[in-house]
Amino acid sequence: MNDMSNGSKNYTADFKSIRGQVSAEEWQTRVDLAACYRLMDSYAMTDLIYNHITARIPGTEHLLINLYGLLYKEITASSLVKIDVEGNIVWKPDTDYGLNKSGYVIHGAIHKARHDVSCIIHTHTRAGMAIAAMKCGLLPLSQTSIRFEGHIGYHDYEGPAVDLAERERLVEDLGAHDAMVMRNHGLLTCGATIQQAFNTMYQLEMSCRGQVDVMAARTELNLPGDNVLAHTAHLYQPGTRRPYGVLEWPAMLRLLAAEQKNSAYPAYWQ
Repeated sequence: MNDMSNGSKNYTADFKSIRGQVSAEEWQTRVDLAACYRLMDSYAMTDLIYNHITARIPGTEHLLINLYGLLYKEITASSLVKIDVEGNIVWKPDTDYGLNKSGYVIHGAIHKARHDVSCIIHTHTRAGMAIAAMKCGLLPLSQTSIRFEGHIGYHDYEGPAVDLAERERLVEDLGAHDAMVMRNHGLLTCGATIQQAFNTMYQLEMSCRGQVDVMAARTELNLPGDNVLAHTAHLYQPGTRRPYGVLEWPAMLRLLAAEQKNSAYPAYWQ
């Protein structure tokens, strides 16, 4: 391992591959989750070393989560930590880096309550925080944002998410939705697969950016009628036409492969 310049942490950019030490199902989940982290970086949805994306390992109650200290563009399949829903570490790489408690307070609560959810993404993007601070919340201003009309939860801010007592309220406010605005905080999405959770977050982030741009123009807003909103939102639900994110995923992986050719960081699939 290499000593960091501050002398307080040990880190290696080349975590030894554990592919031969885990099941095929766990390895595939690790690769897809690492790809998701890299995509979040590619689309500017990161916040230094903060935030989390978790994924459930199929057939288990174990989750995969990032080490607290790595950039999203540094994360690989073998650097992900295996935890249970209470945040207890089952396995982690040989490094001084550990976990950010808020990761399993927020994510563990939802994974525990929603067995239909395999992946959860939480962000602190500039546009997401802006919408989280607006009393109106997310407005149906575009086809992209109408996707969430009637299908998004809101959770009032209670301070940094380190209090286990907040878990019940988080789960209740999310309900059966796959997206939530955490007021004065950020955004959260979840899905039956990593691919779906990423696609939902991408669409939610684009909706927030669009709203911030439109409201900054200081002009009268145009909103479709209620019947159009309900019809459009229905058509964009995962079970109506197709599970969004699945068709897009191979293209996203090609994007990462192309970026990797000019990257100094290790490949996500390592």
